[in-house]
Amino acid sequence: MSTKIQFGCLPTMIGSMPQTNPDDACRVVLRHLSAVPAWPQLPRRTARENMYAQFSEGFPGVVVEDSRIYIDRARDLDSGLEKLYTAYADNDTSTYGISRDYAAGFHALLASRADNAVALKGQVTGPISWGLAVADGAQWAIYDDTLAEAIARHLRLKAAWQYEQLSRISRNVIIFLDEPYLTSLGSAFVSLPPEKVKALLEETLGGIGGLRGVHCCGNTDWSLLLGLPINILSFDAYNYAGALSAYAAEVRSFIGNGGAIAWGIIPNDEEHLSKETVASLKDRLEEAMAPFAKEGAPFRQLVEQGLITPSCGLASLSPAAAEQALAYLAEVSGKVRRQYIR
Repeated sequence: MSTKIQFGCLPTMIGSMPQTNPDDACRVVLRHLSAVPAWPQLPRRTARENMYAQFSEGFPGVVVEDSRIYIDRARDLDSGLEKLYTAYADNDTSTYGISRDYAAGFHALLASRADNAVALKGQVTGPISWGLAVADGAQWAIYDDTLAEAIARHLRLKAAWQYEQLSRISRNVIIFLDEPYLTSLGSAFVSLPPEKVKALLEETLGGIGGLRGVHCCGNTDWSLLLGLPINILSFDAYNYAGALSAYAAEVRSFIGNGGAIAWGIIPNDEEHLSKETVASLKDRLEEAMAPFAKEGAPFRQLVEQGLITPSCGLASLSPAAAEQALAYLAEVSGKVRRQYIR
């Protein structure tokens, strides 16, 4: 799929921030990421902003108790599933929004002065990770075929609603599926056929009307993700650049077709962050891109079509360290753009 924007290594972020006040979080985001701001997820504000609970509103039988989220089969699932399937068939997102109680940062960004941004970025937890984090009693929900299909359709409606809201204030909207559990595919702990994984991801991606991305913060089957109908592949380039470079031919094809890589080059832990500088991070980014350039993906094209991000969410950092990470991100972007973008 061809991208609508040549990002030129503009900075954005994955989602989570450590603040508990949504207005404070948005001010920090807009200060450093004014070109492509993302709405901040605030899991320290309430357990409802945990990335799994955050998108659970309206799912049949779902229960959120403190930090626990599960599906209660003693509840009437049939009527909830019927409602979901009807909304899905009608593409009716009206009752599948994300309330302020579950995503205060989203509503704060909508109310902020972000209308001059090049693009706005949102995110939704992907169906594989959501289905492997939410149990329905004896097993994870994704292993029940009926629930797995419902999860993908539910999250599709969430993504579509989010796109509709963000597109009111920006002509360019990016929505990422966040899929940390993709790192477990093929392990002894997760047994899912690749065709099921692909089908569920494609179902959810189908609800995104703007630019579509998938983020995975570890190693996975990158060929599966690069074969999805996405515009942007987001990965942890700080720790896993070598893992993706094994798929250089697939990346070259993806880039050649207009796709973008979001290079997660800023570490999201304080120990590593404290040891880095803007210069060292710029060098690390160029080193991460180099293997792909050697395999035929023009370096300038990698830069022109790229985004840069933190390696993953920043909620585990202190507020000061999270802002430092975003400051580094903006400065690295500026240096790269001054050197390579004309």
